[in-house]
Amino acid sequence: MGATLRALRALVLLLGFYALSLVLLAALAGVDVLVFSWGHGALTAKVGFVTVLLAIPVVRGMLMLRTPKGEDPPGLPVTAADEPRLWALVRELAEAAGTRAPDRILLTGEVNASVSEEPRLLGLLPGPRRLTLGVPLLIGLTEAQLRSVLAHEFGHFTGGDTRLSALVVRGRVQIGRVIGQFHAKADGKVAADRARQERASAKRVAKGRKAKEIDTTGVGATYRTMARIYTAYGKLYLRASLTTARGQEYAADLTAARIAGRDATASALREIPALSASHDFYLDSYATLGVHARLLPPRGEFFGGFGRLLTAREPDLAGLRAELPETPTGPYDSHPPIADRVRRIEALPADGRTDEARGAALTLLTDPERTLGALEDAVLLDELLACPRAAGWEELLNASMAAGLSATRTPLHRALTAYTGQPASLPALLDVIDDGRLWRLAERLPLSEEAAAAKGRAFREFVRPALLRSLRTMVLAEFSACSLLSWEFSWTGPAAVRLPGWEAGAGDDSPEAELDAALEAAVADHPDTGRLRALLPPAVQNA
Repeated sequence: MGATLRALRALVLLLGFYALSLVLLAALAGVDVLVFSWGHGALTAKVGFVTVLLAIPVVRGMLMLRTPKGEDPPGLPVTAADEPRLWALVRELAEAAGTRAPDRILLTGEVNASVSEEPRLLGLLPGPRRLTLGVPLLIGLTEAQLRSVLAHEFGHFTGGDTRLSALVVRGRVQIGRVIGQFHAKADGKVAADRARQERASAKRVAKGRKAKEIDTTGVGATYRTMARIYTAYGKLYLRASLTTARGQEYAADLTAARIAGRDATASALREIPALSASHDFYLDSYATLGVHARLLPPRGEFFGGFGRLLTAREPDLAGLRAELPETPTGPYDSHPPIADRVRRIEALPADGRTDEARGAALTLLTDPERTLGALEDAVLLDELLACPRAAGWEELLNASMAAGLSATRTPLHRALTAYTGQPASLPALLDVIDDGRLWRLAERLPLSEEAAAAKGRAFREFVRPALLRSLRTMVLAEFSACSLLSWEFSWTGPAAVRLPGWEAGAGDDSPEAELDAALEAAVADHPDTGRLRALLPPAVQNA
């Protein structure tokens, strides 16, 4: 479908919103005329009042003459003076795509690249253009793959997609605005009716009568019915614009393959889902590791550490590249499934461009370390930027784990407090065990129906794993509080706990095995805390 037909479809969809609104306004007016013809009593006034209230959200939606301008996402603007190589590449690719280069480049912390334009007269006249480029893409892609990504985005400029988006976005915003107003009105009616019923119920109770059950069924139904009408059209609107949007993505992929090469385009499409999943994991497990300890990674490492993770976990990435999503991320996702896009590109004839620009895309930046640090200043929240910086990832891990252990409250903590009536502590737990009361304490743990019904040895087998986990946590917390605990940082797997002397090696006589044996002895059928007490710091042994 050409740009003209797509523009016509977008315009028809937008006009459909106005047509629906006019039909509904006409229906409301018809109700007023019909009721007015019956007489001029209280019913007429009530119906007229209701129809006016229903008409207000419709009229407001129709009178939204301008599409609200989207705000820039958090990011770092870079000029041609800041990043000459990146800007040179952007302008080169825009020229190859046969389109005007963006006026601005904004670097962000997301695994994403996008282009936008602020056209005038509903897309009939061009406007300022912006390229939003996620630094994680620069970290994870080769220069050839980045060329493909950028060429794809400029393909949207070439096809007029960014101008058409003004029409599509305007319709979506207006429909959403009307739906939101109707739901807000309905919720307000429900809240007011609930408050009225609660006041009436309180008066009944004050008079010694039984309170009535609060029931708001049917309240605001008229508003919700109007919302459902617009919701139905909104779904039609999204489905109709969806085929256009997905067609635009296929066309932009072909532009990318023509400019950057078939293989670079296919590999970039395979790489981006892997980078996205890896980046989510990196943020959760590494970059924000020290949040609870009010500590940030070294400057530049909040984003820069992502490259270290990718290098260390390359075998995992290979598996992610091979397992491409076969379905869209949602029913109204404007992008076709990645697997389908890759198949289409890989089915193109070979073009012999297999060894071009294989260096890291991050080297396009003049000073990557400086840019990564500046991006943190531009993207991270002020309260995060106020936190001190760790000297390295090891320090960040140790501080984070110490803060986590000190704040951890396991089911055993809660059971011990309920059982003794005192704050939970490891010395108090060991005393309970030595007194032969462990299994009575265990009865206060959260139990399944099967475990709660068990007796004797069967009960002990049910609860022993939970006791072991919680006891181990309490022991590690004591070592941490005495500054005797450290953690071994790793980019390839979970952090490993280390106590004094643990680096000596593994085996049945290792400190790790000794601690495990001591924990198991403490929760055995006939518990013995002697071995565990011998391993604990003196302050705990003598408590």
